[in-house]
Amino acid sequence: MTIAIFGNTFRPALINILETIIRYFDNRNDVLLFDKELLEYFQHNSNHRINPNNIIIDDIFSADLALSIGGDGTFLNTAARVGSKNIPIMGVNLGRLGFLTDVSVDDVQNALDSIAQNNFIIEERTLLKVETSDGKKIVYPYVLNDVSILKQESSSMMTINAYINSEAVHSYHADGLVVATPTGSTAYSMSVGGPLMVPQAQNIILSPIASHSLTVRPLVIPDNWIIEFEIESRSGYYLLSLDGRTLNLNQDVKIKISKAEYKIRVAKQLNHTFFDSLKSKLMWGLDKRN
Repeated sequence: MTIAIFGNTFRPALINILETIIRYFDNRNDVLLFDKELLEYFQHNSNHRINPNNIIIDDIFSADLALSIGGDGTFLNTAARVGSKNIPIMGVNLGRLGFLTDVSVDDVQNALDSIAQNNFIIEERTLLKVETSDGKKIVYPYVLNDVSILKQESSSMMTINAYINSEAVHSYHADGLVVATPTGSTAYSMSVGGPLMVPQAQNIILSPIASHSLTVRPLVIPDNWIIEFEIESRSGYYLLSLDGRTLNLNQDVKIKISKAEYKIRVAKQLNHTFFDSLKSKLMWGLDKRN
């Protein structure tokens, strides 16, 4: 098995995790590939030395599995690096919440056993594709969590005219709008009042940010529908965030969002479900009276 490894170099605990992984696979025939930046950080802080042929430069690599070590942000970056390669990604959580990176530090040994025995499940997660009317090429136009349309100035609100399947649906007067996948339902969308959704759902969520109207609520639509936006902003510009990757656009630039042509594959340990994550990470259903 070939395993590609990516990680957050701002987390010192990463070194111990990498050393554990290297020791585990040391006497096996598996091949470990290391992201170039990660490898440089690791070798600067560890006595282990890695074969220089096992380095991932740019995004040209092939593997049977990718390991993402960090938080959910690291997992999103790993998903962008994996792209359409159809490589399953398993996340080890060094962050705080970690909905995507659900392997805890204490459970790394069990996760490695699962990998070695090929004893894990794979969930397919929907991606959204983003296009702009000015034809400007976005380096990676896909999102696993969400697309956020945000005002640039700090005071005045913006107007976001939304069209679904070419039908004018609503003009949002708000600080912004989050368009989320089911995977992203536990991220920014949740923080602004959007619904929770199981990752296997075939839907898209539209959640306004600080809407000027109390009657406007999050909207759930099928994920094979096409969404388009026209923006009106006092500054003449707005921010477009794709899983945290931010662009500054002129308000004349329209946005089109559709379901991507491929999915991201998430590798998870057996007997670990989405509802387990809700209970352990969000204290979902916890009754303080008990």
